[in-house]
Amino acid sequence: MIVKRGSTTFLKVIIFLIGIAVFTLCIYWMPVLTIKDAEAHPGGDYSIYPLLVCAYGICITFSFALYQVYKLLTYIERNKAFSELSLKSLKVIKKCAFTVISFIVLMIISLKVISIITGDDAAGPILISLIGIFATFILAAIVEVLQKPLINFLDKKQV
Repeated sequence: MIVKRGSTTFLKVIIFLIGIAVFTLCIYWMPVLTIKDAEAHPGGDYSIYPLLVCAYGICITFSFALYQVYKLLTYIERNKAFSELSLKSLKVIKKCAFTVISFIVLMIISLKVISIITGDDAAGPILISLIGIFATFILAAIVEVLQKPLINFLDKKQV
């Protein structure tokens, strides 16, 4: 299977740009938003911290999944798409997807607790979180579909 180098290079550049955006979000925007929230609630409202932990957990896990996608594209470039290394990368990507889902569920629980304490309505953020869970489940399903033929190919190759 010969892969055109330009297509994988384009995908690698896109993955790199997404990684820069996630890094910027973690390093610049989340601290800025936290400082603004601390200024808005000067009484020492600590309800933002569970949400920050979940947000940073999602960003770190997503970054690790992006790295695995980058490695997978490198294997495809080197004509090692049907190898144990590719299968291992796909498994790690799937684990990262389920870890992101776990962090989103923790975030929903935190939002619900915060909304009960403060009396605010958290329906909007919870709906957005549920959409994130749905999108991540779709990603995990796609990875599972990609894994099955690869596992079958490697099993036939070993026999």
